[in-house]
Amino acid sequence: MIVSTHETAVVILTYNGKHWHEKFLPEIVAEASTGYDVIVADNASTDDTFQYIQEQFPTVKTLHIPVNKGFSNGYAEALKQIQAKYYVLLSADFEVTKGWFPPLINAMKRYQGLAACQPKIRYWREREYFEYAGAGGGFMDKYGYLFCRGRIFTELEKDLNQYDDDIEVFWASGGCFMVRADLYHKHGGLDNDLYAHMEEVDLCWRLKNAGYKIGYIGQSTVYHVGGSVISYGSPQKLFYNFRNNLILLLKNESRKRLWWLLPYRMFLDGIAGARALFTGRISDTYTIIRAHFSFYGSLGKWLKRRREHKKLVSHRNEEGRMQRSIVWQFFVLRKRTFDKLKWQPKKLQ
Repeated sequence: MIVSTHETAVVILTYNGKHWHEKFLPEIVAEASTGYDVIVADNASTDDTFQYIQEQFPTVKTLHIPVNKGFSNGYAEALKQIQAKYYVLLSADFEVTKGWFPPLINAMKRYQGLAACQPKIRYWREREYFEYAGAGGGFMDKYGYLFCRGRIFTELEKDLNQYDDDIEVFWASGGCFMVRADLYHKHGGLDNDLYAHMEEVDLCWRLKNAGYKIGYIGQSTVYHVGGSVISYGSPQKLFYNFRNNLILLLKNESRKRLWWLLPYRMFLDGIAGARALFTGRISDTYTIIRAHFSFYGSLGKWLKRRREHKKLVSHRNEEGRMQRSIVWQFFVLRKRTFDKLKWQPKKLQ
């Protein structure tokens, strides 16, 4: 068991990630004096990542996971061996900035009922732009589609300091995810069976169903390389987009909405598959069909999870859910940036 000497443990799960640590770990370690321990959990790397960290960063605590357990399972294995009040799950391909941590810990202590939060996430390759996975905070529309401030579908905004506030969101990015450790464990953590996409959305939804808040803290900034686990636009990404979104709805949506929403989403997915077919993207159609059959094949498992999670549902917190269709707003009305939606999230308080 590793006991954090600070309240917060920044936990980096790595697999053959030496090249990322050479780039980004020095700044993470340099900023640790602002109030956190750095712990690297090595997910059975086959190169010299583990030895490199031990030799080059003596203040970094290390864990060795003997068998590669993937993203969610890797964190499950690591976090049960780490004792801290707060965790920050930080992907290896993130660059932190000077002073990135204090706004996050201050928010966790200041805002009542805040279970988890994320910083502003910008794109490492084009640094003036927000990044795909989290951007300026994560939201959901009335039909369960996900979007962000600063990124709607594939449209990225420049950061012009328009999102420097503290707001309540529906989900926080798993790439740089600060969470209360007791709530993380009480509510089951990241779902291992989602594999590598939308696990953080699922966890945030469970926390919100228990009445807690999820936050975006705009005075903290990090940079994300992106696409290093699953490439954006890849068949694998498309598969998990369609399959895991259905799983999220089945596990977490209220009963009064689920009975009509799940069939409607299946219908919309069918339209997306037909459109892909008629525009020559046959492989996308096949991927969408495969995602649906994967969902149907494990329906019993997801219904069991729904029953398990229902025991912790108290009063559902719906803040951060826009009661309109983001698909209609973006593709039909051509509203490509968040400000055009004419919908404002709630300030954290």
